Amino acid sequence: MPPIPSTSIGSPWMLAGFFVLVGAILFLDLGVLNRHAKAPTPRSAALWSVFCVALALSFNAWLYFRFGSKAGLEFFTGYLIEYALSVDNLFVFLYIFGYFAVAKEHQHRVLFWGILGAIVVRGVFIFLGYELFARFHWAIYVFGAFLVVTAIKMMRQGEAQPDLERNAFVRLFRRFVPLSAHYDGERFLTRVDGRTLATPLLLVLVVVEVVDVVFALDSIPAVLGVTRDPVIVLTSNVFAILGLRALYFLLASVMDRFHLLKYDVAGILAFVGAKMMLETLLPISIAVSLGVIVALLGGSILASMIFPKHTEEASS
Repeated sequence: MPPIPSTSIGSPWMLAGFFVLVGAILFLDLGVLNRHAKAPTPRSAALWSVFCVALALSFNAWLYFRFGSKAGLEFFTGYLIEYALSVDNLFVFLYIFGYFAVAKEHQHRVLFWGILGAIVVRGVFIFLGYELFARFHWAIYVFGAFLVVTAIKMMRQGEAQPDLERNAFVRLFRRFVPLSAHYDGERFLTRVDGRTLATPLLLVLVVVEVVDVVFALDSIPAVLGVTRDPVIVLTSNVFAILGLRALYFLLASVMDRFHLLKYDVAGILAFVGAKMMLETLLPISIAVSLGVIVALLGGSILASMIFPKHTEEASS
């Protein structure tokens, strides 16, 4: 692990305690509550989502009283940004699971290992991003422009779904990794005629991981645009994605009701990108940033309910 910058609120003991907590939560999630292959009920998914949010807010309160209002506001703003971007991920995950016909009782296993991989990847991205900003200040303007361009692409793309059949990575995986034609329960590897083959579930897991890496390219710079403390960026990211699996099962059946959320995410990326590019000429406080993000998030949810998505069934 890279050394913690002296300007950070974190310490080795704080990070050690944080990762012990995260490990305990992951063990409780898969090792105790979901050790059998089954789709979580809406009630259990709701309870776990509430638990994860309450845990994040408790940590937020501790930061506030331990390190002051600045650290508390930075964490909360970063957490909201990452949570909104993570919810946007769920729309893509829903499409991936539907495309590969993954049974509901096996989706939670893919999401669990996907989240575990996301924590590792994002940790690496965060410290690399911090080092880049610390050594080359001009990089912040590059990342700001990148976020604005990404936001514009998201607005233009609308609700179009990725074409997984033509995806270069999927085709590469199928070409070089021996793949079985059928699922074998929740196994990632199986034996067929004496050969060890990857099951389609492993392909789904790898696709989910690759998608998360792509999303991390947006989310990490977005949170770094709010705070330069890598420990706050890391903890807000991890707390946001810890409850992602339960949130997926809670929202899977009603995601169409929040069809305008993608535009909210694009708005958040555009705002943070502009903030990064204009920080010298027009510095924006954390409180103002938090207000804008809350307004965008609440506005997209309200607009989705006022202007519901029209389906073919509804129009017929």
